[in-house]
Amino acid sequence: MDRPKIELKLPVIANMELVAVQTAEVVAKHMDLSEDKAAEISMALIEACINAFEHSQAQNNVFIHFILEENSLVIKVIDQGIGFDKAKVEIPAIENKLGTDERKRGWGLQLIQELMDSVEFESGKDGTTVTMTKNKEV
Repeated sequence: MDRPKIELKLPVIANMELVAVQTAEVVAKHMDLSEDKAAEISMALIEACINAFEHSQAQNNVFIHFILEENSLVIKVIDQGIGFDKAKVEIPAIENKLGTDERKRGWGLQLIQELMDSVEFESGKDGTTVTMTKNKEV
């Protein structure tokens, strides 16, 4: 039997990540994931979507695929933007931002990796796919 798969095609406009989060919440409930796991999925998904919207320079849509596996949820966030080299993304030092007016941004990739059980980044000149997995069991 095929695993259920939900595919979203979101235009690059403000707050569209909320549509993805609503879908994630429905999927998490369907899979009987805990509220904590559902919240972690939502936070990681918001970060991945915002990265795609703000940094990819994609001109049209961002695609989000939810693949319901027997023991895990796999989410792919796919953009057709310029791609990036993860090795060149610097995680800001928090002590350099505290007490300043500098924007408290730049931790998205690290946050995604801490919230999800596994994360893979595939990126090239034709875009980026972020594959995030959350396992059902601890």
